[in-house]
Amino acid sequence: MPQKQKAPSQRQLRVGEQLRHLLAEALRTGHVRDPDLRDASITVTEVRVSPDLKNATAFVMPLAGRDLETVIAALGRAAPFFRRELAREAQLRYAPRLTFQPDRSFAEAERINTLLQGERVRRDLEETPDDADGDDGQGGADGPAS
Repeated sequence: MPQKQKAPSQRQLRVGEQLRHLLAEALRTGHVRDPDLRDASITVTEVRVSPDLKNATAFVMPLAGRDLETVIAALGRAAPFFRRELAREAQLRYAPRLTFQPDRSFAEAERINTLLQGERVRRDLEETPDDADGDDGQGGADGPAS
């Protein structure tokens, strides 16, 4: 049986949000030397931090999802640079080891939206006049006697 994951602590959430802001600022200022990152507009959507705060996974998405694999690889190469930046800016005992992952939540949200807009769902949600008054036509305890 799979083990249930424990919800992140308030400290993990707070540190993750602080790291997200610091990473976004480092990407915005453009001090990164990697040519694949220099002109890329990258959104840092979330940073998840391990319970011991020594590892962090940043979920990112380049503008319009362009060159996603190239950007993820470049961020991986630049991870030591970002770790140094975080060590300098964050008030943490240890700068976390960074990994970067593509944020797939946008694609998942689009997939769900497409499903909800589909004909099958629309048909199921349409209300017929018989359904509106709650009478299912079966009769019941209060229905006509046979």
